Amino acid sequence: MDTNFEPIHIVWLKRDLRLYDHKPILEAINSKKRVILVYVFEDILFKDPHYSSRHFNFIKESIRDINKELKNYKTVVCLAKGDIIKILASISRKFKIKTIHAHQETGVMATYKRDQQVVAWCRKNRIAFKEYLQQGVFRGIKNRNNWLKKWDQLMNQKIEKISFSVSNFIPLKTIESFEFYLGEDTLQTESKGIHQIGGYQNAYRYLNSFFNYRYRNYQKHISKPDLSRRSCSRLSPYLAFGNISMRQLLQKTEYERTQGNKSYALRAFSSRLRWQSHFIQKFEMECSMEFTSINKGYHQLKKTINPYYIEAWEKGNTGFPLIDAAMRCLVETGYLNFRMRSLIVSFFTHHLWQPWQACAHFLARQFLDFEPGIHYPQLQMQAGVTGINMLRIYNPVKNGKEHDPKGVFIKQWIPELRMLPEAIVHTPWLINSFETSIYGFKLGKDYPKPIIDLVKSRKKATSTLWPISKSPAVRKEGKRILSKHTLANRNSLMT
Repeated sequence: MDTNFEPIHIVWLKRDLRLYDHKPILEAINSKKRVILVYVFEDILFKDPHYSSRHFNFIKESIRDINKELKNYKTVVCLAKGDIIKILASISRKFKIKTIHAHQETGVMATYKRDQQVVAWCRKNRIAFKEYLQQGVFRGIKNRNNWLKKWDQLMNQKIEKISFSVSNFIPLKTIESFEFYLGEDTLQTESKGIHQIGGYQNAYRYLNSFFNYRYRNYQKHISKPDLSRRSCSRLSPYLAFGNISMRQLLQKTEYERTQGNKSYALRAFSSRLRWQSHFIQKFEMECSMEFTSINKGYHQLKKTINPYYIEAWEKGNTGFPLIDAAMRCLVETGYLNFRMRSLIVSFFTHHLWQPWQACAHFLARQFLDFEPGIHYPQLQMQAGVTGINMLRIYNPVKNGKEHDPKGVFIKQWIPELRMLPEAIVHTPWLINSFETSIYGFKLGKDYPKPIIDLVKSRKKATSTLWPISKSPAVRKEGKRILSKHTLANRNSLMT
C-alpha cells in the first residue's frame, strides 16, 4: 500500500439507506478527510434464499433518492457488485483507507459471516472498522436487564445535524474512474406488481400522511385486511432498509403527542415501534432461530414436507378464501397486515402441518419489509414452538367473517369468487346445487375445493402440540427463554 495515497474514510451502506440521523456518515464527515459512500450489490445476497428482486428494486430506488441530494455535492453513492472485501481492496489501491464506518446489522447468517470477514480484513490491513447502533439493539448482552433504559436513552438522543459540502466527498469523476463502479444505469428498475417505492422522500410522504389523517383509524382498522392498508403507517419497509431511522419515527410520534394529539391510536403505535427493537434484540441474542426452534423442547416435533400443500398455499389455491386472498395479495404487493401474516403462518404450520422452516424463505422473499429479527421470532411464535406464548390456531373462516365480513378483500384478490354473495363467499364449499346454478359457480372448477378438513387438522395440531408444551424439556427451555429475553416490566411489551 502506497503511504502517499490520500487518506479517506468509507461509509459502507447496508440497510441504512438515508443521509440523515446517520452516525456513520456524521463521523466520517467529522473526520475532516474526504469520504466515499459505498453500496455493494453483494453476491451473497443475490444467492441468499431470503431476498428477491423486489428487495433489490427497493434498494435501487432508495439509492436513487440519495443520489438526487448528493448531486448538490458533486458526488454519488459508489456502486459495485460482487464481494465487499474485493471492492475495499480495490479502493485501497487508489486511496489510503483510514476508517470504514457502518451501522451494526442484525442480519441472516450470510451477512453475519461477511461482517466477520470484513473485520478480519480490516485488522489485517490496519484499517479501523467502526460500527454504530441503529435500531436500539445491543450486541453481546446476556439478558434484558437495563435494556429498556438503554433503548430509551438511545432513542431520545438529539438527532445531530450533518452539514454537507462539496469538499466532504470524493467527486463523481473520480468514482467513475473506478474499474468496479457500476454507474447510474444499475439503479434502473422494472415495475413488477404494486409495491411501495423506496427512498427517504417516499418514507416521509407515508409518515406525513399517517400523522396528518390516516392514524385516526389505526386501532379500528389494524386487523382488517383491506382497510389496514390505508390506516396503518405502512412505514415498515422504510424502517427495514433504513430510509428512515427508528429514532426519527419515535421522536416524530412523541412530537405529535406533545402538540396535543393524545389519541390512543398514537400511544398504541408508539408501543409497537418498541416491539420492533424488542424482537430484533431477541434474534441478535439467539440467531440460531434462523434454523431451529428457539425452544429446544420442540426439536422432537417432526413434520413431513408435503409439496402439494406448500405449492397450493404459495399460489393461493388452498380452497380457503381468506388464506388464498392474503397469499395472492402478498405475492403481488409485498404487504400484509400483522393479523393476516399470523393467519397464513398459523394455517401453514397447524392446519397444513408443515414445519415453519419450509415457509421461512418464501415469505421472506415476498415481504417487502423483510427484517430477519422480526421474521424469525414471529414465525416461531405463530408456529407455537416458543414454549412461552399462547398457542394460537387461527380459523380462516371465523377471521374472514370478523375482519372481511362483506368479502371485499377476498373478492379483490380472488376474482373467481366475485359473483358469490357475502353469505357464501367465506365458505364456497358449502354451496348447494341451486346456488351453483344461480351464480354460475362450480366448486373444483372455478375455485379449488379445500385441500384439508379444518376441524380434523386443528384437532391433530392441538392434540400433538398441547402434550409437548407440557413436557419437562419445553418447560425447562421456557424458563430459560423468559430469563434471557423477558423485560422486567413484561406487560410493556409482547414476549
